[in-house]
Amino acid sequence: MLTSIVGINWGDEGKGRMVDLLSERQDVVVRYQGGNNAGHTVINEKGKFVLNLLPSGILREDKVNVMGNGMVVDIEHLNKEIARLKEAGIVITPDNLKISDKAVVCCPFNVMQDCLEEDRLADKRFGSTRRGIAPIYADKYMKKAIRMGDILHPEYLKSRLETIVEWKNLTIAGSYGAKPYTVEGMLEWFEKYGAPLKDFIIDTGYYLNRALDEGKRVMLEAQLGALRDIDFGIYPYTTSSSTITAYGPVGAGIPNRKVENAIGVMKAYSTCVGEGPFTAEMFGKEAEELRQAGGEYGAATGRPRRVGGFDVVASRYGCMVQAANEIALTKLDILDGMKKIPVCVSYEIDGVSTSEFPSGEALNKAKPNIIYLDGWNSPTTECRKYEELPLNARKYIEFIEEQVGCNIKYISVGASREAIIIR
Repeated sequence: MLTSIVGINWGDEGKGRMVDLLSERQDVVVRYQGGNNAGHTVINEKGKFVLNLLPSGILREDKVNVMGNGMVVDIEHLNKEIARLKEAGIVITPDNLKISDKAVVCCPFNVMQDCLEEDRLADKRFGSTRRGIAPIYADKYMKKAIRMGDILHPEYLKSRLETIVEWKNLTIAGSYGAKPYTVEGMLEWFEKYGAPLKDFIIDTGYYLNRALDEGKRVMLEAQLGALRDIDFGIYPYTTSSSTITAYGPVGAGIPNRKVENAIGVMKAYSTCVGEGPFTAEMFGKEAEELRQAGGEYGAATGRPRRVGGFDVVASRYGCMVQAANEIALTKLDILDGMKKIPVCVSYEIDGVSTSEFPSGEALNKAKPNIIYLDGWNSPTTECRKYEELPLNARKYIEFIEEQVGCNIKYISVGASREAIIIR
């Protein structure tokens, strides 16, 4: 069976928390896109972990984890992430971690190009994480990227680098005036950070197809959310890969398979890291109180997240493009102390109300139509059954469920594994 865990909104919805929880019933967990430009935070009995590249199933020793061909892998970052987890007692071997030979490598010159361009844009910047993600995806589609499998063939790797480094320096040194890179320096980097990963690199497509043929349960883990998708998100303030369910099998290496269960993750309120339109955004004291209560700071960057009331328009759209048939609602407990809870139920654009999520300049013009629902003013963190939730909490959940048109099956009332309600 093939299941996906995907973000409904702008990312940071709590997907890592849900993958960690639901992976208990899975055999294999696959990251299928993105790089180390976002993080999944998981809290369990071993501590608090921020995972940027590794699938969230890595924290369960009996699960196999796959980094799919749709990913871009900063091998320096990956080595450090593996080392950090090993120090915390997490077992990572080629038996429980497999890296696609077709995933591309995010190199130091990609990171440098990302930083140089953000600096050049100044106040017109896109809000990049400066991790090299856009440049390496651009290189991939220009067929000028190194793939993980190239690490296994040193002479071929060298020949590829000789061409790519020369080409990349035309931009790094020629356009930006920065220090050029050398083939020798890049070969040293690959030897230092690529060599330790050689035993992890395989054709993950064949591995996953065999696993599914054997009846194994495979979960696809997305990074970021629908509104950051390169095609369907708030372009150009998106990531550079496809975050949606439909791309999952492609990015995992099994384009011949179909997702049977798409679980969408969304918060009980809205958050957004980075630039771009965010219609339901709150400001001032009210926003800061919500940000502090929810600990809303980016897992990869530490940047304060923008916050707002639950956005019905954006979430309904996210559920649609993600083909979600179940919803996991996270961080309900953060709203426990609010007397009145804001919800954005529609947008107003040039004086016309709409319930459809717009794009481009129409989204830039959108203004929120806000209603307020009664809060419940009592703690939910100890609730484990739906009936134990305060009446107004249940009314809030059922209102959201009706508005987005998708069944809310999981309700998170805390960061720990057991702080969950399953309806």
